[in-house]
Amino acid sequence: MTDNKGFSGEEKIPKFDLVTVTTQNSTPQEKSRDGEMKDGKPSMTVKVILKNVFVVSLAFTFLFTAFNSMANLQTSLNKEDGVGAWSMSTIYVSLIVSCMFLPNFIISRLGCKWTIPISMIGYILFMGANFYAVKGTMIPASIILGMGAAPLWSAKCTYLTQIGVWYSKLTNQDQDGVINTFFGFFFLFFQTSQIWGNLISSLVFTPDQNKTDSGQCGAAFCPSDAKGNGSDNFSQTSDKVYTVCGIYIASAVIAVIIASLFLDQITLDKETKAEDRKLSPQLLVSTFRHLFSSPIQVMLIPLTIYSGVEQAFIGGDFTKAFISCSLGIWNLGYVMICYGVADALCSFLFGKLVTYIGHIPFFVLAFGTHGGLQIAFLKWSPQSDQEIIFYVCAALWGMGDAVIQTQVNALYGHLFSDKAEAAFANYRLWESLGFAVTFAYNDYLCTDTKLYVCLGVLGTAVICYTIVEVMAWRKKKYSADITN
Repeated sequence: MTDNKGFSGEEKIPKFDLVTVTTQNSTPQEKSRDGEMKDGKPSMTVKVILKNVFVVSLAFTFLFTAFNSMANLQTSLNKEDGVGAWSMSTIYVSLIVSCMFLPNFIISRLGCKWTIPISMIGYILFMGANFYAVKGTMIPASIILGMGAAPLWSAKCTYLTQIGVWYSKLTNQDQDGVINTFFGFFFLFFQTSQIWGNLISSLVFTPDQNKTDSGQCGAAFCPSDAKGNGSDNFSQTSDKVYTVCGIYIASAVIAVIIASLFLDQITLDKETKAEDRKLSPQLLVSTFRHLFSSPIQVMLIPLTIYSGVEQAFIGGDFTKAFISCSLGIWNLGYVMICYGVADALCSFLFGKLVTYIGHIPFFVLAFGTHGGLQIAFLKWSPQSDQEIIFYVCAALWGMGDAVIQTQVNALYGHLFSDKAEAAFANYRLWESLGFAVTFAYNDYLCTDTKLYVCLGVLGTAVICYTIVEVMAWRKKKYSADITN
């Protein structure tokens, strides 16, 4: 789910003015302006660079094996008083605040290497809070996790970009190509976290006896239904809950150990600038200045919000009102594995195909798929003997999500290449708002109402996206006329 895509997904790769570069065990040496040693060689060897790419990828895979699956379980497992939904909403509200103030401030003090494991501690606290899941434990843990999430992802992005620059210099390869290859390798590992984590939860939650009548599921499901008929489909013994939480904590701890022991320290001159060492509202100001000065950015808000809404729906409502209610919580992981695999494969495939046919056909595909599924969900009364339909729906939703995540990021990068930082801050802001609001009303509205909200946001997004394409076409045509 994440981000930067939630906490996972495609990211805008930042560009840095690299001045000073050292490894953890190297002696201070004079650097040139492009981050090289005076003899023209970066301070890491090719083997060390590749080792660090693997270490970062492996650490994040262990961490999000735990978090992604625990997030999928929140609204089903911690349904009492809306604890699960409120905790997820709190994470994204905290993430919004964190994105605007903390990444530069934290990274400039701790460095990329130590920002990563220290930020991961918030995820461990969140896993631990699930041992006693009440608002008094979950909400504070969610705030800590959300505040650490932005520095975590920013540090990872910065780290991979920097060592990608070094690798390109050592091997005389194209810099952008190397960086994209490193990020592709990272996400190849990262996306498998959906498989391992959900597999763990489904194996542990295997029922001791046949499940009971599922009651009202699907669009007819309301939060109060989880406490009546079919509540056994949500409930699990304390031993099984503790086992899952314990496994996930262990996985997150392993991630911290891997990053702490095996990731090499790098220091950038950019990290020592005085303005980076202050808690400055500069990014917040530039974010809203960009918003109010760009009509295209305003038109992109509904599509960006929908990106958060649709991810929150599949992770918070589909998992609870359809899967857990009809098939039992022990099947939730299996269905979400199908979603994750389809999402990952389509992200890779569509990323290749968009070069040949452009992004508009893929947006049309995503809008049509998600819109059709939401209408179908309104009409469908899910039954326990229809398992294949759950997997098909999850895979189709993953296909649509793959388009939305990859292509919205690419669209921002294309339209706002000269104002990337402010533009992507807007992306994080509005997507996180979509997450936060959707999880906030999760425990108060029935599923049919939530589906109508999704359709409304989707319809608005389609209209505004069409306007964006027209505005971009006119701007391009105007520029061409001036050039000629």
